[in-house]
Amino acid sequence: MVQVLTVGFMLNKINISHSKQRLIVYIVLTVVTLAVFWQVKHFEFVNIDDNIYVTENSHIKSGITLEGFRWAFSIKYFGWDPLTFISLILDYKLYGFNAGGYHVTNVILHILSSLLLFWLFNRMTGAIWKSAFVAAFFALHPLHVESVAWIAERKDVLSAFFWMLTLCLYVYYKERPVIKRYMLVLFCFILALMSKPVVVTLPVIMILLDYWPLSRYGIGIESRNDKLLLWQLKEKMPFIILSIIVIIINLYNLQNKSLITIDTTYRTSSEEFSLLSRIANAPVAFVTYLEKIFWPNDLAILYPFSDTFPFWRDLGAALLIIVISAAVIAVAKRLQYLFVGWLWYAITILPAIGIIQAGNEAMADRYTYLPSIGIGIMLAWGIPFLFSSEDIRKKILFPAGIAALAILAILTWQQCGYWKDSATLFSHTLQVTKDNHLAHNNFGLALFAEGKTEEAIDHYNQAIRLQPNYAIAYNSRGQIYGYLGQYQRAIEDLNKAIRLKPNYKDAYNNRGFAYGKLGQYQLAIENYDKAIRLQPNNAAVAYSNRGLTYGYLGQYQRAIEDFDKSIQLQPNAATYYNRGVAYFYQGNNELGCRDAQKACEFGICKLLDEVIVKGYCR
Repeated sequence: MVQVLTVGFMLNKINISHSKQRLIVYIVLTVVTLAVFWQVKHFEFVNIDDNIYVTENSHIKSGITLEGFRWAFSIKYFGWDPLTFISLILDYKLYGFNAGGYHVTNVILHILSSLLLFWLFNRMTGAIWKSAFVAAFFALHPLHVESVAWIAERKDVLSAFFWMLTLCLYVYYKERPVIKRYMLVLFCFILALMSKPVVVTLPVIMILLDYWPLSRYGIGIESRNDKLLLWQLKEKMPFIILSIIVIIINLYNLQNKSLITIDTTYRTSSEEFSLLSRIANAPVAFVTYLEKIFWPNDLAILYPFSDTFPFWRDLGAALLIIVISAAVIAVAKRLQYLFVGWLWYAITILPAIGIIQAGNEAMADRYTYLPSIGIGIMLAWGIPFLFSSEDIRKKILFPAGIAALAILAILTWQQCGYWKDSATLFSHTLQVTKDNHLAHNNFGLALFAEGKTEEAIDHYNQAIRLQPNYAIAYNSRGQIYGYLGQYQRAIEDLNKAIRLKPNYKDAYNNRGFAYGKLGQYQLAIENYDKAIRLQPNNAAVAYSNRGLTYGYLGQYQRAIEDFDKSIQLQPNAATYYNRGVAYFYQGNNELGCRDAQKACEFGICKLLDEVIVKGYCR
């Protein structure tokens, strides 16, 4: 984007037409953003949420079918975002489990949103280079790496695309207010809501844009104060009603976590923070986001929550918010863009400020994805106001803007590199945060996946030392002990995990595995039963493990029934293999051969080779 501003200065001097200048902005903005983010094409899935959304989610393999749509619309995971899951189903059809393809989709959506943002402000204001700065600020800010480089955050880039498209169509509607254009705006808003519920604030942003830069408050008799509010509410009422409905749905889902039908093992723990702690954290997070927008250092995927903020920090953050808000309100009539930019930031950050707890983070970089646009507006129009001389603007402001965007681009490219894989991501997180038990756990998971069991145990130990009531770390460590054959130590850790989190499905499943390895099959079955009861729609592993246990007991029909259920939920080579073995023990060679062939198609051909040698199968 540095090139955009430089080219802009040159084009203004040689009197290139505005249409050509806009075309150059589109081209350069696309090329620079692509260059900064293209490295993600070679990155892997990460072990936080990507497993839930893609790698361990058998439903995305269903394709664009009636059943696939039904499932997508029924999923409730810290928000209702069916369109996000549908987009992932499409990606799976294109890329399978090649993570690079999903990353490319995210980058494309991010670029399209940036281009739409430029179009939006240029169309509303006619200020090509100020609009280009806002779009570049959005496209190249390192805080946005999390939304773009994290596959599970597809909902951010997808909802932002429809957010921008809704506003662009709203400008079209404003230019010619007819019902067809209005319905198109409403339709795009619905798509945004189905991508991520955080866009519920969009109707308020539309009202802000009516104030500036659209200046819709001066339309004939409607500009009278007693008519103004009624006019706005009438026009925006369908949008407001839809937002209220989505808010109610998501609040209900958060209050009824039993409705969640996918596993959240690697995302949350049993920690619950008091309402007072969350309210105290909100102004601190609000100001910290501002700080990171202007000084994006020490960015991390997980910022641990602390309920021990000193009083002076809460008070200072609250006072700063009040002072800035009072200042922009005082100059609202003269400097409308400051008022609109500040309220854009403040309003869009509110749904993610943490008063309603959806996870254990104190804050998250991705929550600034849309709000940071408001700060970009304030900078693009506010800073030039400080320089009355056009000559000074060209000599001082223009180079400063170039330098700022160049720094952002470099920092964004660097930040992208930390998302290469899980180990790199969480190693970096531990370097830039303090006492982060969440990051220790996920770094341990990454090390375990690489076969570094001792190092993984060390990080689980660190997580437990920092947070003794952290159930997930006990489960993670217990799982490793089971892998190492230390079944009694595994059971001890899993007992602690279950005491801390009584409805912990994975802990029951892992404890069942440990009991089974010790030959205590009845206890193993009881634990698998519990895991299945807790999440029957996400119990493929528990069904498979219980089927194996029944097989050890010689109860092959019950084993086959469990393997059937496991395959329905999540088909894989191991389960087909085990069901095939059970069929052969029953003497059903035909079905055994079918499963042996199926297991081979999934990558395990051992059973098929053996039964062919014995003459059971061709």
